[in-house]
Amino acid sequence: MTHSANHFQIKQLLDNRILKYNRFDFIDTDPVQIPHLFTKKEDIEIAGFLTATISWGQRKSIINNANRLMELMDKSPYQFLIDADNSDWLRVERFIHRTFNGNDCLFFLTSLKNIYLHHTGLENVFYTGYRSDNSIFSSLIYFREVFLSIPHEKHATKHISDVRTNSAAKRLNMFLRWMIRDDENGVDFGLWKNIPASALMLPLDVHTGNVARGLGILNRKQNDWKSVEEITALLRTFDASDPIKYDYALFGIGVFESKNIEFNLSI
Repeated sequence: MTHSANHFQIKQLLDNRILKYNRFDFIDTDPVQIPHLFTKKEDIEIAGFLTATISWGQRKSIINNANRLMELMDKSPYQFLIDADNSDWLRVERFIHRTFNGNDCLFFLTSLKNIYLHHTGLENVFYTGYRSDNSIFSSLIYFREVFLSIPHEKHATKHISDVRTNSAAKRLNMFLRWMIRDDENGVDFGLWKNIPASALMLPLDVHTGNVARGLGILNRKQNDWKSVEEITALLRTFDASDPIKYDYALFGIGVFESKNIEFNLSI
């Protein structure tokens, strides 16, 4: 496809693909199935955050390992954080996903415990950062500061993206999409009401980036925060109130459709 295709045609294509991929059965192949195991708000938040944290690599491996982590937490994440004793923590220390090791896992759970006991929970931390200037950028900066405010090893910091260094923060943006977006299809939870869906930023990864470039709606070559801002600004011209619904279309095309990104815009 040439870059001469106009934005109206591209919007039509992406709107079509949203209908195809923003469906409840999408959950069956996606890590979002892990927080969907739960009904309690805090359990959904914690399961979602931990699953998003390890969401890199093969999706099957992500889902298997996230399930294992939930089992190590007795399938009751919030209760585990509050009540776990030393033997429980030792059990969790065995968890590994790629470079996310047992020490990282222990720190993450300890920091989450601190957030729920002393900062009124994950939603409040993200919202406190957001309301300083109504941006997800500030929300992510503040969250990282709070998350790393307790003693930690340097290795753990690599698993919490820093947008100040131009990181795309794909996993954190994905987590926020899960928590904030709310529609009738039920993939995302719509649990958090204080941050509007209009403020969300695209969870930019290799799939969404390649498809966006193939469509000519992302010019920047790197998958970094500047690219996140560029593509999200464009998606807001398609739907200002819910721009990140297009994550489904871009990701779905990238994962499930043609790898050479040649699209028939007449579809």
